[in-house]
Parts: sequence; structure tokens; C-alpha cells
Amino acid sequence: MTTPRPGGGRLIGRLAGGYPLESTYHLASLTDEMQRVTPDVSAIVVETTGLSLSGSPETHVIDRAGWIERNASAFAHLTEPARRKLEQRAARSGSGQAAAAMARRVMDTETKALLSVLSRRVLGQYELVLPTGERGDVVAYVGPNILQMERTHQFKPSEFRYWVALHELTHRAQFQGISWMGDYFMGLVTELVEASTPDAGALGRIVDEIGDRISGGRPIIDERGLLGLFGSPEQNAMIDRVQALMSLLEGHGHVVMDRIGADRLKSQARMSRVLRARRHDKRTAAFFRLIGLEMKMKQYKQGERFVLTVEREAGWETIGLAFRGASSLPDLIEIEHPRKWLQRVA
Repeated sequence: MTTPRPGGGRLIGRLAGGYPLESTYHLASLTDEMQRVTPDVSAIVVETTGLSLSGSPETHVIDRAGWIERNASAFAHLTEPARRKLEQRAARSGSGQAAAAMARRVMDTETKALLSVLSRRVLGQYELVLPTGERGDVVAYVGPNILQMERTHQFKPSEFRYWVALHELTHRAQFQGISWMGDYFMGLVTELVEASTPDAGALGRIVDEIGDRISGGRPIIDERGLLGLFGSPEQNAMIDRVQALMSLLEGHGHVVMDRIGADRLKSQARMSRVLRARRHDKRTAAFFRLIGLEMKMKQYKQGERFVLTVEREAGWETIGLAFRGASSLPDLIEIEHPRKWLQRVA
């Protein structure tokens, strides 16, 4: 496991917090169980989705600090091109390398601080990008959060762990079982990062955008968060493409997760209700809007509605048409209006 680093790490450690049972035999038991459950669940996901997979993913049970470090490292590799552009711009403008290095440290600290807050909520993730920046095939479960959810809501541990694995392994099936999906997703991320360096007229454009939103009666910070406010029109178009893709993947994953769970887990309905309520917790709504995670929460709801509507209108097999290639993916309008997608693709 990874421990917080000195200095800024102390703040990150306080934000992330801990859970008493993570230092007991319970975590070792959880680790053993997730190592056993993961390959079994993977086989069931393949059978349900029809997506072909080979082998089993590398499986880790980590603490919150480990989750923060893994994601911060992966994020740093993904954003390295944008960082280099900013440093080159600073050098040309005469602000110097010291200022650029300071900006990098501030960005790293702010990223870890945000990840620290989020680390309290994440149960697991499929890692397409490793902390080294390389492509991977790893499922990481956040042990303290799983243990805390089980105890707080009195979930049956074996069923809850199976259910959490279902979600992450459905995402693995999407990225490993659809040959082009991983490259397409990483291409979107690369485009977004390369377009993220602020332009010289960014401040004036942001002021104009705020004025337009106020005069139009729209919220200054919408579901995209600060990224949507600061982003250029080109960036926001890319964000929309990412949101449409993730809505499809999250919706598909959630339907598969619930459907398998309903067949095999007695407590699936209650677990699903609890997690739905947790996603829409009003105590975190303002924070999620600020950082753009309201968009993430919306993905679950819209994506699930899209998948279920397509299934009702044209059958479960029709969902597979979305995975034929990038041109078959629904856009945001089609996610909200599934019949438009059916008319175009099916």
C-alpha cells in the first residue's frame, strides 16, 4: 500500500481520512476474497455481455492513499504534453523556469487534494492507464471504502464484494472486449489534454461566457464544472464527446451489474437503492457541480435510461450496434433521445 508523502501529504492524508478496520485482519480477508471473486465474475460478465475476453486482470486491493497516488501518477502522465506547453510558454514570456516549476507543484498539490476528497467514495476502478503512464489491465478495489460501506449499511460482505466486482469487470469487458474502444478513449483524452493549454484571449472569453450565462438565465457553473466554464468551445465539444461515451459505458455497465446481481444476489435491490441515493447525496451536490462531477452522476442516469430504452424498443442485441465502431456511438443528443440513435444506426 502507498502512504501519504511528507509535507503536502499530511493535508492529503487529512482530507482522505482513514477507516479503523483497514489495519485489521478484515483487509487481508477482503484482499483474498477479491483475488478469488474477480476471475469468477469476469467469466459471468463475458457470458452476459457477449464480449470476448482472454485471461484475468491484475487485481489489487489498495487504501485511499494508494488510490490517490495511482490516479495522480496516471493523470500526470496524461497531462504531461500540456504541462510542457505551459513551461515553454513561461520560458518564452520571461517568467522563467522557477515560475513554471511552482505552477507544476501547485497543480500537482491541487490534483491530489481533489483526489483525496474523492478517495472517500470510490469503491473500485478499472485501470486502463497505469501509474507509469502505460496501458494496463488492472482492477483496483479501495478496501477501506468497501469495508466501511458493508458495516454502515449492513451489507452481506460476500454479496457486496461480488456486486462491486461486477461493475469494474463490466468496464474491463468494454475496454478489452471491444477491440477499438481503448484506443478511441485514449485518443479522446489526448485530444482534450492537447487542447487544454489556455490561449492568450482566455480571460476575455471567460468573462463574456459568464455574462452570456447570466443574461440567459443559465447557471454560471453548469454540470461540466469549472472545466466547462474555462474551456474553449472546441474543448467543450470534446467534453461532450467524452460524456456521451461515458454515459453509454456507465449505463451499459450499470444495467449489466444490476441484471446479473438480480439473478445471483438476494440483496441486490437494496444495494442498488443505497448506491443510487449515495450518488445523489445533496450534501455533496454543490461540490460535485463545482468540480464537474455532476456530469459524472448524470452519466449513470442518462446512460441507463438510454440502454433500457433501446432494449425495450429494439432488443438487447441492438445495444451491440453501438460498439461496431466510433461512428456508431451515440452523441449527447442521442443519449437523451435514444430513438434518434435507433433511427440513425439501427
